[in-house]
Amino acid sequence: MPILESSFKAPFLFRKGFVATVYSGLFRTVKLEQKRERLELADGDFIDLDWSYAEQKSDKVIILLHGLEGNGQRPYLTGTAKLFNQNGIDAISVNFRGCSGEPNRKYYAYHSGATDDLHDIVMHAIMDKNYAEVFIYGISLGGNLALKYLGERDVPSQVKAGIGISVPCSLQHSAKRLHSLENKLFHDRFKTKLVDSLKLKQALFPEHLSLEEVNSIKTLTEFDEVYTAKAHGFENAQDYYEKSSCLQFLPSVKVPSIIINALNDSFLTPECFPVKAAKNNPNLYLEMPKHGGHVGFVQRGGFYYTEKRALEFVKEHSN
Repeated sequence: MPILESSFKAPFLFRKGFVATVYSGLFRTVKLEQKRERLELADGDFIDLDWSYAEQKSDKVIILLHGLEGNGQRPYLTGTAKLFNQNGIDAISVNFRGCSGEPNRKYYAYHSGATDDLHDIVMHAIMDKNYAEVFIYGISLGGNLALKYLGERDVPSQVKAGIGISVPCSLQHSAKRLHSLENKLFHDRFKTKLVDSLKLKQALFPEHLSLEEVNSIKTLTEFDEVYTAKAHGFENAQDYYEKSSCLQFLPSVKVPSIIINALNDSFLTPECFPVKAAKNNPNLYLEMPKHGGHVGFVQRGGFYYTEKRALEFVKEHSN
């Protein structure tokens, strides 16, 4: 599908990617009433789902996936949920394993390619909740997860569209970029949160991980070497990045899907802008706004450009 020309015009104060990223991550607030449901999983673990609803009963639902160390209350999810609710579509703001404020039961948790849990949520929406149309929307890590899911398997016919925002399509390249001096503040913030969470898990599973190993972690890649790769069955961090990156699955996406990645997103490299895949796959759309940073598509009026654009895309591909 041809590359889409973006109509996004960032307000002057938010044209620098760093400013847009920081403001959106630290200062944006959204009020939304949510109702939590605990979904029990086949392996004995659980995922907490935060539901919000349209004013009238709906047979359509959007599944919202957060980024690294996020949760179902992050404004980039609740803002999207609120807009979709106002337009007649229910929303599930997913909390990945261990991200809902309560540790998950297993030593393993979530990662960029853990699509089995997403499939369980999709089937729960279709089989248990009787939704006729399902849309999947992912932010950053969640965007990679959504697109990998849509490209690696035949998804249920009720899944009508996918949306990925600020997607690190090539995890190995994005990880390298996050370790650059330009991103040191972001890198260190992510690493600190991840290590703090891992210390809690180490206390629950000392037979799998020592405190010395946790304390040895100085970078995000070392975190993936020490925990993510080993806990989830990968050989090492590089093996995890290679197998979990959505880039290799994009040619196989059969559901209409859009990726919106800003050209001034400091977390992304050229490999994260899948121009070739979008040109060769009629189901894949790629929009590359000049501004927006990482999940920072600020727009006047309360809702972000990407939220409005996602709603527009969903309406185009809804029955």
